[in-house]
Amino acid sequence: MASLHCLPPVQKSLFINSLSQKLHGRSVCCRAGISFLVRAERARGSSVNGHACSSEDRLGRRQLLAGSAFITWIYLADMNSMSFAAETKKGFLSVSDKKDGYSFVYPFGWQEVVIDGQDKVFKDVIEPLENVSVNMIPTSKEDIRDFGSPQQIAETLIKKVLAPSNQRTKLIEASEHDIDGKAYYTFEFVAQAPNYTRHALSTIVVANGKFYTLTTGANERRWEKMKDKLRTVVDSFTISKV
Repeated sequence: MASLHCLPPVQKSLFINSLSQKLHGRSVCCRAGISFLVRAERARGSSVNGHACSSEDRLGRRQLLAGSAFITWIYLADMNSMSFAAETKKGFLSVSDKKDGYSFVYPFGWQEVVIDGQDKVFKDVIEPLENVSVNMIPTSKEDIRDFGSPQQIAETLIKKVLAPSNQRTKLIEASEHDIDGKAYYTFEFVAQAPNYTRHALSTIVVANGKFYTLTTGANERRWEKMKDKLRTVVDSFTISKV
């Protein structure tokens, strides 16, 4: 599957240029709708290990035990909260490139490979059409909308950059969305080769003086199985200032 690295540097530049987010001192605590009441009662003295134990001693131990139980509950509640957060990205690993100002996630098990002209590439070693790549090209533009509509830019990229010229391509849909005030274009397309068809998703954005492109996809025969994962990948792509 061809990508931006297939174009010579001069052609890449011409292509881009042409597109012109304490407890208070009380004994009652509430969290997540659950209340805990710690009561201490005075009692008559008793003996522990043969020593007299005052009601104040017993009171201190009761408060200590109650406090320990509460701290344990808080810890478990926090762990459950963190587990829930991790569950939303279960099965994915994250990439954060602070130098170039982008981040995204990719499915666990994909391996990083080096491809000339690409900044980052991760792929499945068994299903090589299942991969994600990130490419950047310098631009003087400040907004992806300066190049045209989502449909216009998607059509141009698919035909001239994201698929070889001998493959039949079809744009399925293209849309615009906003993240932290920055416009992103996302589109879905298929590219048909003689012996396979690749179903792909791309997202593009302009920031930091660069035109960013992230593309991910899979063989058409595995699209239904992979589409949710691939959408998670493409939706995770975000840019930060550098």
